[in-house]
Amino acid sequence: MEIFSEKLLKLSDEALSECEAAFSNAEKIAEYNQLKMLDAFIKNGVTESMFAESTGYGYGDRGRETLDKVFACACGAEDAMVRHSLTCGTHTLTTALFGLLRPGDIMLCVSGRPYDTIQPVIGIAGGSNMGSLKDFGIEYRQVDLLPDGSPDLDGIKLALNNKVRMVYIQRSRGYSLRPSMSVETIGQIADVVKKNSNAVIMVDNCYGEWVQKEEPTAYGADIIAGSLIKNPGGAIAKTGGYIAGKKELVELCAYRATTPGLGREVGSTLGQTREMVMGLYNAPHVVGEAVKTAIFTSSLLKKLGFGVTPEPDEKRCDIIQAVKLENEKNLIAYCQGLQKGAPIDSNVVPEAWEMPGYDSKVIMSAGAFTLGSSIELSADAPLREPFAVWQQGGTNFYSGKYAVMCAVNNLLK
Repeated sequence: MEIFSEKLLKLSDEALSECEAAFSNAEKIAEYNQLKMLDAFIKNGVTESMFAESTGYGYGDRGRETLDKVFACACGAEDAMVRHSLTCGTHTLTTALFGLLRPGDIMLCVSGRPYDTIQPVIGIAGGSNMGSLKDFGIEYRQVDLLPDGSPDLDGIKLALNNKVRMVYIQRSRGYSLRPSMSVETIGQIADVVKKNSNAVIMVDNCYGEWVQKEEPTAYGADIIAGSLIKNPGGAIAKTGGYIAGKKELVELCAYRATTPGLGREVGSTLGQTREMVMGLYNAPHVVGEAVKTAIFTSSLLKKLGFGVTPEPDEKRCDIIQAVKLENEKNLIAYCQGLQKGAPIDSNVVPEAWEMPGYDSKVIMSAGAFTLGSSIELSADAPLREPFAVWQQGGTNFYSGKYAVMCAVNNLLK
């Protein structure tokens, strides 16, 4: 185990003491969401027999169908589709985009430039003839956020017309320092959109699930999507994604996930149902632990003089904590130190590399039981200005706190 100096131990205790009010709030939200999840399980009559494996076409898989109902109930949606065959968040978002958009449509993103890996899907980055939305005659437009990171509601209103089929919102900050969007802010956008158009409102909900008491579907979002190796998989699901929202829209996405005419009627579960259901059940508690880890990180790094966003007592809308580490050396040291406190691959030394889907070298610390799981504690950043690290996850606060202290210890050295 890492040995910490008296100075660092004192700073950690001080930071922890200053987190008490924020921790209390996070725990209340986690309790509310955990009971809401339990209610969804009870209402939909989940039984052990639903965990049985299906193969081949997967017709009539009760576990698959019940999981969809539980997920929809838990996030306040009409319907949902939860599948292990959705390989990641970007794949899940892509499935929804191609399911809902048609040639000649306009996709209007109102949260600024979207996350790096979705840009080639849209056709605003990457090569040509990759099968992007642009290749299929779908136009992309964008409304930037205001300087304070809030949505430009007047700009959104001006950009709407009868060819805008979709208004797209990215809830989390991605590799930016703008604030993550609360469900209340998403509700303000939805109000403007619904008063001035018939566009579908889609939210990239990655990193935001169960951080607040409600999901964007309760505030006007028509469709939300995300990854099971982030919040909703509870660090138990090995892979997968979900799409939830209005029934007719989920059905269109299902036709893209499999094939028109078959949709959600096919898709064997191959023994994955138990882990997806168990992960979903544990998700609200695990998300609460991740939020507490982020709060502690913010408090400790702020005490060391680094810029942090969100601030320790700031309202949280996702599990991501950004820290401005000022230069490449500090950034690498922090990620390598965090790796030392990981339960898996703690002996590995992360190095920056040309990661697919990104336009600059990226360094990632991720000692996780599931490869790429960002509900488990991880930190990553592109090696470019402003040399900030984006940290997320933490399945339990105690080990999360220890790993963050390892990161700071390495940074101080």
